Amino acid sequence: MFGYVTIQMGSLSKEQCDRYRAFYCGLCRSLKKRYGGLGQITLSYDATFLLIILSSLYEPDETGGTERCVPHPFKPHAYIENEICGYCADMNIALAYHKCKDNWMDDRSVISAGQMKLLEKAYNKVHAAYPEKCAEIERCLLEISKLEHENLMAPDAPANLTAQMLGIVYRYKEDMWGDTLQHVGEALGRFIYLMDAYDDLPADIRKKRYNPLQPFGSNDDYEDFVKDSLTLLIAECTEAFEILPLVQDIDILRNILYAGCWSRYEQIQQKRDPKKGKLEPSNKNG
Repeated sequence: MFGYVTIQMGSLSKEQCDRYRAFYCGLCRSLKKRYGGLGQITLSYDATFLLIILSSLYEPDETGGTERCVPHPFKPHAYIENEICGYCADMNIALAYHKCKDNWMDDRSVISAGQMKLLEKAYNKVHAAYPEKCAEIERCLLEISKLEHENLMAPDAPANLTAQMLGIVYRYKEDMWGDTLQHVGEALGRFIYLMDAYDDLPADIRKKRYNPLQPFGSNDDYEDFVKDSLTLLIAECTEAFEILPLVQDIDILRNILYAGCWSRYEQIQQKRDPKKGKLEPSNKNG
């Protein structure tokens, strides 16, 4: 996954940061239970945000505790689990599988091909449980691939397909909040697509890969164009988000949407080469 949807730790209390980490570790435990150590490797900040927002909205019973694990063998750490963890773990696997597949299609990366093969059994399990959601994810990614092969240099079309893909993931239930959650996911999907394109543009130009921002990159107002577009998209997301009757962990969720989502953008600005006016290669995590 992309790793853009995370917290800004400096703006949260220690207790809030600890609770965020507990959700992160709870999701990790669910991935291990359902898919073994391979599932844990796919753990992402994006799926953690999905877990927290759905948990805040539906308020399921929580279980928790402390434990040591392979990534943290020396110090016990807290975790939170609930019934929504399983859904978020499944969606995390689906998106991780297709991310590996996309990397393989774009770069013919042997590593990505190997990861995709390793995740195939887990993805088939998710597909059997959520055939309609997986079909929509596959449809959107196929359409994006077609746009890339056509070399369509307009970001709206692939961004809207990413929006549709993430929107169906956020639509957890067919209830009164389904449409609003889908709108949150759709707006966040457009934001993520544009941020990813902005992040990858220098490397894509160097490696001659598709990037719909390439025609805009040499414009004098390019930076303003990107920032204004990102601001508009995340505003659409927060507008839908604020409709939801959320109380539990609301400060953590607002921290992510109003500050944390901009963390990578700020890192890009800090890494700008003042002599060449270019960005250093991307090093995304999560």
